[in-house]
Amino acid sequence: MFGILNFGTFILAGILLNLTPGADTMYILGRSISQGKKSGVISALGISSGALLHCFFAALGLSILLAKSATAFSIVKYAGATYLMYLGIKSLLTKSTAIAEGIKEKETTKNYIKVYTSGVLTNLLNPKVALFFLAFLPQFIDPEYTKSAIPFLILGLTFVTTGTIWCMILAFFSAKLANKIRQNNKVKFWMDKTTGVLFILLGIQLALSKK
Repeated sequence: MFGILNFGTFILAGILLNLTPGADTMYILGRSISQGKKSGVISALGISSGALLHCFFAALGLSILLAKSATAFSIVKYAGATYLMYLGIKSLLTKSTAIAEGIKEKETTKNYIKVYTSGVLTNLLNPKVALFFLAFLPQFIDPEYTKSAIPFLILGLTFVTTGTIWCMILAFFSAKLANKIRQNNKVKFWMDKTTGVLFILLGIQLALSKK
């Protein structure tokens, strides 16, 4: 239907790929452990939103530019690496203080918007995600339907849905395990710094990556 082949196999393969640790997994773990469950969940939604945009780009044929142009690939790659390292340096330089009980809701909401936006950009500025969609999805599409956006969208949305479920589980349980630890300000301080180092390492890894 809709030119999709072996849909059951695709779902199983997609789940296994989602379970494989990667940059997105490490990003969500970093947010969840250092900032709590809500930040972890919001960062997961940001990552999923970025993946969804990649799905639309692949369906519209825009992602092929990254596959064919080394310059375009490098620009996006270095932009993503720079952004990750910026997040890491910012985390290292920011003083880790406990949130006051009387904090304004507006300030909290603003912080969550930043977490969501960071998740979107972290995924969106990773050209390897775009190349993944271009390489993986066509394997389950009838060659006669490769010029149609519908099978790309159906498969992409399915993959993003299973990935989002896994990311939510990951964010919830990692935050729950780290909840009591974060209540100790000294431990929280070092957890925040470790998260900063993690982001910097992810940025370096992305910068050194190749197609």
